[in-house]
Parts: sequence; structure tokens; C-alpha cells
Amino acid sequence: MLARLSLRARLLLGVFLLAALGLVAADVATYKALSDYLFSRIDNTLNAVHPGVEQTAFGHPHGPRPDELAPPGYCVELRTLAGRSLKQPRCENAPGETGQPQPRYPSTVSLPSRPNAGEGDRVRFLTVPAVNGDGRYRLRASIEGDHPDELLFIAAPLRSEDNTLHRLFLVELLVTLVVLAAIAAVGLWIVRLGLRPLRRIEQTAAAITAGDLSQRIDHPDPQTEVGRVGSALNEMLDRIEASDTRLRGFIADASHELRTPLAAVRAYAELFGRGAAARPADLERSMSGITREAERMSLLVDDLLLLARLDEGRPLEREPVDLAAVVGEAVDAARVVELDRPIDLSVEPAFVTGDQTRLRQVVDNLLANARAHTPAGSAVSIELRRVDGRAQLAVTDHGPGLTEEQAARVFERFYRADDSRARASGGAGLGLSIVAAVTEAHGGTAEARPTPGGGATFVISLPLGAG
Repeated sequence: MLARLSLRARLLLGVFLLAALGLVAADVATYKALSDYLFSRIDNTLNAVHPGVEQTAFGHPHGPRPDELAPPGYCVELRTLAGRSLKQPRCENAPGETGQPQPRYPSTVSLPSRPNAGEGDRVRFLTVPAVNGDGRYRLRASIEGDHPDELLFIAAPLRSEDNTLHRLFLVELLVTLVVLAAIAAVGLWIVRLGLRPLRRIEQTAAAITAGDLSQRIDHPDPQTEVGRVGSALNEMLDRIEASDTRLRGFIADASHELRTPLAAVRAYAELFGRGAAARPADLERSMSGITREAERMSLLVDDLLLLARLDEGRPLEREPVDLAAVVGEAVDAARVVELDRPIDLSVEPAFVTGDQTRLRQVVDNLLANARAHTPAGSAVSIELRRVDGRAQLAVTDHGPGLTEEQAARVFERFYRADDSRARASGGAGLGLSIVAAVTEAHGGTAEARPTPGGGATFVISLPLGAG
């Protein structure tokens, strides 16, 4: 049931219940403390009048002294342990009172087994009602040390004490109700004030749901829990908006990249439809063009699927990989592709844990990037070193180089730093994005920086594994 209540209702209910429990506990403690005090005072009075009552009850030869007589309103009863009354029970009426009711004396009393008062008396105090049910009495029951077979009762009315406790109960009840009402009113105001930022967050979330990602929480206070929630929401919205912007750009770029080969395929298909089938030269041109553009689209789609899998966090193969051997194989392949390009290779033995096929793709993409964006015959150097528990691969070229802004963005998808990265070069702008994504999936980092003297250096760092 509580789960169906609003947060405001639950907060108010919790505060109200805690306050009610605290007030009731304070009321009970106050009532009990005053009751104990009043009863203790009556008990002391009963002990004080006991000697005079004892002399009167047991026929002391010298008789009681005037200051030892029971005060008006007190009742006395003397009986045997078996319950037989030895003297007529009597009560001394207070001034102005007549026919004072007798207390309801208990038929049996459980007294201490050993003396607990002066002169060997065994005493116990009880609270009993009046015979007619009107009022209560505080009762002192005792067995005197020199009369072990007789039970003496001295009863004092509790009319004044009961009136005092009754007034205290009414005052406590009234104060408790007033305080609870005030707490409910003030609590409602405070809860409304405290939940006002949550209301703004709710309105902002509703606007975002409607499609407005520009909405933000205004001036969240980092010192409060709600303010920290607002700050976290603003940060999340910033990331969502940036991700949405990147996604829209990615889709636009991917669509543009696919549009070019699709247009070429359509053109070759139209050429075939205009009679190229009857002309061997045009037929060969159409089929080879369609095949070439289909392969280009296939490579682009494969790259996009790879990036999508890496974005989803799909696990790669995890096995020991001899990175030095992978780099050597990639360099041998690159030398065959461009026989006139000098490639300097310097490696140290380095083993990492990961997917050998994807790591080979990283090295191939870096070498392909150097071929595509540096003049023919320009030297490229590859260096593999072990540095602080990591394998560090650096590919350095001496082409046009990169500015600081270009170096910061070069791993973005479909990004081209300059005209040398035009689509005419055959690249889709995904090679370095794949390098960065695969490296991060292996727990590494990818970095681009200018080469001293001209050119660009791409550095891949991977954690070393067991060889």
C-alpha cells in the first residue's frame, strides 16, 4: 500500500508517525514520572502515620499521641491471615465529607518473605479501587513484627492524585494534538518546498520525452541531494545530446558514403539496360564497375558493422597474441603493396591478450593511412617497444602532418583532416575510427601527434599480457 503513495505522502506520513511516537513516548514518560512521584509521596505519608495507627489498632497501653493519629480520609482494617476481620473497618471522613466509601481490600496479599521495614515489619504497597467503584486508594499492607498472625491495612484516598493525573492526561492530549497538527502543516510546507526542484526535474523530463533535448535543470544546488540529481541529469543530457549529434552525423556520413557507390551501380545498370549486353566492351565495363562498387559498399558495411559491435561492447577473442609477429606480417604485406616505399621496422618481443585478427586490422589500417596520405616513396617507420608494462606501437610518416585540432579529431568517424583525405582516394574515413575502437576494446589507447620535422605519428598503447 505504501508503494502506491506519492513521495510527498510517504514523507509526510513518516514525519507524522515519528513525531507521534516521540510525543506519545514523552507523554507516557511524563505521566509515569509524575504518577511514581505522587505514589511515592503517599507511600511516605502512609509510613509516617503507621506508628499511630498501629498503636490504635493493637490497643497500645499508653494510647497514640495526637501527632500520630491517622489523618482524616484514611481507612484502617485489621484482619487475620485467613481473612477474618478482627475490628470493624472504619474510615475517618475528611472535613465536609460524609459516608466515605470503603476501599476494596484484597482477600489475600503476597507479602515479602523477609522483613523489609523497621521493627521487623513485612510491608507491601498496593493500589485498589473503592467498594462502590468511585475512586481509588493507595493501600499499605503489613504484618507487624510482634503480631505475625495479623494483617494491618492502612488506605489513603487517591482522589487528589487522580485528579492531578487526569488533568495532566488532558493537557498532554491537547498539546500532542496541537503539536501534531502544527507538524503536519509545517511538514507539508517543507516537503512542498523541498520537492519543488523535483517538480522542475519532472517537467524537464517530460519536455525531453517530447523530443526537446536542449532542456536543462536551472541552477541545481550541488549541496543538496536533489541538486546533485539535477546536476547528474544535466550531465547525462549533455552526453545524450552530444551522442545524438554524433549519431545524426554518422548516419548522414554513412548515407553519403553509400550513395556514391549506389549511384555508380545504378549508372552501370542503366548502361547495361541501354544495350551494353550487345557490346562486349560496354558489358565488361558495366560488370566490372558493378563488382567494384559492390565490393566498396561491402567493405564500408563491414566497417560499420564492426564499429557497431564494438560500440555495443561485444567481447572479442581473448588469447595470447605475439604483437611483434603481427606487426612483422603487416609490414611484409605493406611492402608488397608498395615496392618503392621504404618502411623501417624496429620491434621488441611483446605479447598482449586479445583478438589477433582485429589487432592485425589495426596495424593494416595505420599502414594504409600512411600510404593514402603521404607522397609515393615517402618513408614510413614502425617501432614496437615495451614501456611501463605496456606494448607501445608507433607508426610515423612524413606527409602533410596534422594540426593540434586535426590530431584531436582524427579518430572520429568519417572525419577527414584535409583535401588529401578526399573520397576520391577511396577511403570512407573509418580506418582510424576502427583503430581507436579496437584499441579501446583491448583496454588500450590511441593517440595522434605531429612528427618533428613534418608528418604525423600514430601511437597505440596496449597492456602487456602473458607470452
